[in-house]
Parts: sequence; C-alpha cells; structure tokens
Amino acid sequence: MIDLFDIRYLRIGTPNLEDAIRFATDIVGLQLVSRVGKAAYFRSDKVEVRGDTRDHTLVYFEGDPKDHTTAFDIRNHDDFDRIGAELDNAGFPVTLGTTEECELRRTKHMMSFKDPSGNHIEIVSRPYHSGKRYFPGRDAGITHFSHIGLRTTNPQRDEAFWCKAMNARVSDWIGDAPLLRVDTAHHSLALFPSAFPGIQHINHQVEDVDDIMRSYYFLKEKGVKIVFGPGRHPLSSAVMLYFEGPDRMVYEYSVGVKHILPADEATYRPRQFPFESESFCMWGSKPDLPEFRADDEGEGAAERRAGLRSVS
Repeated sequence: MIDLFDIRYLRIGTPNLEDAIRFATDIVGLQLVSRVGKAAYFRSDKVEVRGDTRDHTLVYFEGDPKDHTTAFDIRNHDDFDRIGAELDNAGFPVTLGTTEECELRRTKHMMSFKDPSGNHIEIVSRPYHSGKRYFPGRDAGITHFSHIGLRTTNPQRDEAFWCKAMNARVSDWIGDAPLLRVDTAHHSLALFPSAFPGIQHINHQVEDVDDIMRSYYFLKEKGVKIVFGPGRHPLSSAVMLYFEGPDRMVYEYSVGVKHILPADEATYRPRQFPFESESFCMWGSKPDLPEFRADDEGEGAAERRAGLRSVS
C-alpha cells in the first residue's frame, strides 16, 4: 500500500498564460514565485498554519486546458522505489521523471501514472520547501492549498483504487461520490462522476468567514462568475464560496473544515448523504456546477449519465 502524506501541487495547461497569471494573483490571491520557460509557479501556504511551506502549490503552463496533473507527497521517502514497483505490478505503468522533469517540479524524485479514470497523477519524494514567507497577490485571507475535486468515470472503482492502493480513507459519500482524506482534513480528494477525467475544482482555505464574504463582494465587483455559495457544506462543516477561473476551472475558498484526528480513526464511520442540493449546502445555496447539479435535467445530469454509460 502507498502511504500518501499530502496533496502537493497541481499542473494545469492554459492557452493564455498571461491571463491565468493575472487571475491567480489579482483575483485568487496566490503569490507568483517564478516563471520558467512557458510556465508560472504559485505559492499559497502560511507556515504558521501548515508548519511548513511548500515550494509551490500550482503551476499554470502554456498548453491544452484539459491537461491536468495532481501530485502527492509520500510519508516515507525510502518507499519510493517500492511504490513504483507496486503500481507497475497492479497494472498502472509508471514513468520515472528525468532530472530535468524533477527540477521543473521542484523535487528530488518523481514518478507519473494514470488512475483508472485516466487522471494524470504524480508521486514525488523529497519535494522542495521554501524559506520565504507567503506574500499574496491580494489579501484574500488564504492560509493554504487544501484539496481538489477530481472527476471520475466510475466512482466505485476509483474509490477502491484510492483506498486500497493509495491508503486514502472515506470520510463521507454524497450520492456515489466519495470524499477521501489522506491526512486529518475531512477530504483532500473528492471524486465526482463525469464523462471525462480532470480536476473539477481547486480549494484554498482562508482564515475567517469574513474572508469568504469579502471575497464574495470583491469577485462580484470584478465580474467573476460565482457558481456556488456563499454556503456551508453539511459534510465537512466548511463555509464555502466557489467561482469560475480561466478555462472554466473552478476555485473554492472555504473555512472551518472538519478534521478527523488519529484518535478518532478507529471509531469514525463515513456517512451517506443523498445527491441533492441540501447535501451540498445546508443554507440553501444552489450549485451551478455540472458535477454538483442534483436535478434530472441539464448539463450535469447528462454528463453523469454519459460517464456511467461509458463504463457500464
């Protein structure tokens, strides 16, 4: 079994790098820390919150906007070679990163593979940290990059993969979608049914509910599309706000996420929530995201049906 430590970074293609940089800094509130070739690197971690500072948590690069990669750090770096062998033996061919690829990802070692839905996943060992403090592009109150929504063409199959091979644990289900944790936070990864793979949304934690509301009015003033919230998730207890970024990538701010501590692991039981709007927001906000729509009509239901047909 692969013992994941934490989600590390995302790499996302975009046809317009300059627009993506402006949005990440001026709207989301990330820090642009470097540009290498046709790629831009961003940070988002406050050391007093995480206890460390990841070298970067997001990379935008010139390329296909459907080209998404999610990277995870491992708990024991001595397991790197064993992990590669286990994935190969399980039918997930691994490609080891070259020296140049590792340097671009700011890590000593890296391997890549695809999960059962075709999502690009990287495992890194001894990733770089930064001695510099996080200095945001705007004061959105961000404390750290926390989790992602990931699309799945078969949630039951992919849940089994992430839990049995990658040591994730189910915190709750909403419909068929599992919310998975690799550390104490309620989820680092949420798998939402879709007809195609890719990152569905990107979450950053903020300091206070006031940051959520300040950003709500700021985003509306800037003409940014709000797709969900403000609201509160019944599953994780977090107050949240979702908005649309470049190439229709969805970003989320949230605060107050539930933690499942080591002392609770033995007795914690995942809960099943129905796939309906009240399960996404207990305050009554209705999501305008394809993967969150609970009705029988519209783009979201069509995509879910198409995705399930494609794997049946």
